[in-house]
Amino acid sequence: MSEAWTESASSPRYVLRLFVAGMTPRSQRAIANLRRICDERLAGRVDLATIDIFQQPHLAEEHQVVAAPTLLRLEPLPVKRLIGDLSDEARVLAGLDLPVSPRRGADER
Repeated sequence: MSEAWTESASSPRYVLRLFVAGMTPRSQRAIANLRRICDERLAGRVDLATIDIFQQPHLAEEHQVVAAPTLLRLEPLPVKRLIGDLSDEARVLAGLDLPVSPRRGADER
């Protein structure tokens, strides 16, 4: 059994929804920060969608989003909510219940 298979089989799949308000600089920072974190920490095991609350206000209402940017972790349960531009990586990792450990591939350089 390969180590990569074991890691992916035992690691949960994440379902994330990032709610933004238009393409403001704050929204763009949140998107860039989250994509970087997902690429480094959740590669191959994340379903990420960005939702503009101006274009899809019904989704913001459905998920009770009242501020933007807001990140929802829908899976694994329980649902978690982070508000802000996601620039504090340690806070984002803690909010997603991800270990604050070396990035994937950091030892391969």
